Amino acid sequence: MSLVIPMVIFMQQRMAEAGNADDAKAMQAYMKTEQPFYGVKAPERKAIFKQAREHTKITSFIEYKRLVLWLWAGENREEQYMAMDAAEYYKAFRTLEAFPVYEEMLNEASHWDTVDKIAANLIGLLVKEHRGLESVVRNWRESDNMWLRRASLLVHLKHKADTNLPLLEETILMLANEKEFFIRKAIGWVLREYAKTDPGYVRSFVQQYQEQLSPMSQKEALKNL
Repeated sequence: MSLVIPMVIFMQQRMAEAGNADDAKAMQAYMKTEQPFYGVKAPERKAIFKQAREHTKITSFIEYKRLVLWLWAGENREEQYMAMDAAEYYKAFRTLEAFPVYEEMLNEASHWDTVDKIAANLIGLLVKEHRGLESVVRNWRESDNMWLRRASLLVHLKHKADTNLPLLEETILMLANEKEFFIRKAIGWVLREYAKTDPGYVRSFVQQYQEQLSPMSQKEALKNL
């Protein structure tokens, strides 16, 4: 038997023991989802993950993939959070080989609490290192899945001076006419983040395209300028 299976079971059992029914209901209501929660908050979840790592070592990519996807397939939302924690933690396996794993997670993600972290922290950093992946990201912009369209923006979030500005501009202008709150918010967020690198560019971009950008996107983009 793979050692990953007992590791996953260990984390599930510990979260079940640490869960709080009232917190679970509150979390479920906050995320507006039917998916159940254990009611385990982030510090407790991270402590459980640390305990799991102490007795099980992940030493190969196949173990990494199994751990991440088995957790991701869990019934409760915190298992998805744990999957993202694990995906980030084992940096040695965050390679081009991991992209299909992250893309599978993104395609199944259903709200900002999972979409944003997968897009910015996992996929975004791979895109920065492997620019050939940008062709995949381009396709997301035209997806019927609103969360993929949001992800096409947020993959740029942590690129700083390495941001592919022509691609980001093109993506923003493709999506700027959308009325969807999460798209407008993401446009403003990615611009606000890039303003930490080049505030003058963001001011100029917002001014140049103020007729296309929604008031929300403009406000978010210029919030700290």
